[in-house]
Amino acid sequence: MKNVHLVIADLLLPKDFAASAGLRLPALEKIMACGKIQMYPAVSCEVLLNELFGVHGGIAPVSAAFDGLGPGIWMRADPVHVRLQREQVVLLPDVNVSDEEAAKFCMSLNAHFTGQDMEFFAPHTNRWYVRLDVLPDIATVPLSQASGRNIHGNLPAGADERRWRQLFNEIQMLLFAHPVNEAREAQGDLPVNSLWFWGEGRGGQASSPFSHASSDEVLTEMLSSSAGIPFKLWQPEWRSENGDELLVFTGLRSSLQRGDILAWRAALQNFETGYAKPLLQALRQGRISRLNLDILGGDQLYRCSLERMDAWAFWRGSCRLDEVV
Repeated sequence: MKNVHLVIADLLLPKDFAASAGLRLPALEKIMACGKIQMYPAVSCEVLLNELFGVHGGIAPVSAAFDGLGPGIWMRADPVHVRLQREQVVLLPDVNVSDEEAAKFCMSLNAHFTGQDMEFFAPHTNRWYVRLDVLPDIATVPLSQASGRNIHGNLPAGADERRWRQLFNEIQMLLFAHPVNEAREAQGDLPVNSLWFWGEGRGGQASSPFSHASSDEVLTEMLSSSAGIPFKLWQPEWRSENGDELLVFTGLRSSLQRGDILAWRAALQNFETGYAKPLLQALRQGRISRLNLDILGGDQLYRCSLERMDAWAFWRGSCRLDEVV
């Protein structure tokens, strides 16, 4: 029989959000009530997936290989827009750059930083990279974690932080008056006024204990490709397949970053119907032997594990989301 490992991002929100008030999720609540729960320090989805796929270091080398770039020391340098809001500088991702615009931006960056042991590439419109000669001694924050938040407190930290924070400011000055940004603003598009550095690493070949994986997040596809296992895009409903399976659901994140609680509730209700309910049924029927659940969000990682007999433990009742936080 197969095992299923399910990762859910941004499921448990602070109590003051009251996002799950009145929302009943019988299958998911039963899974969380019947399983054996352990709590660990919070990690990002990127760090957790790297661990599951045996990747040591940042995701950038795996991502670069997926996008057709060669081996080396890589860091993501994704195009973003930063905006002053009250007393905060908020980062906005997904600025929808065209291939032509990305090429022009990279040309200017490489001309400006000639001789400084870094080269910029844009093989994908929203996934840019910088190749380095030396791996910097810094810790960075994934774009998914920094999006919609104040950049202060999320900038690179470590022994080399001064240089990378200077680069962050220098790039903002370079992009501020760039002709491509002037054209974008003239047609009502957000300018690319900064780059977000993250995922630094060297090497990065993945391996996997899973037979196949499915997700709505491209990072899982990248790691699956590196590990040589089949990957399929997230479907509205779960369908059982042979072999141990990894499921990674990040569909709540975009709604949360927009502050759209109604969309977050709708996405969670769809997950309950399409995944939590059939997974619980499959566990009870013996079609899967174990269900492992990793819940990301807040200040802790919740790990829940249950087997077939646990799923029939009716005396444990249910566990509402607002009771877990």
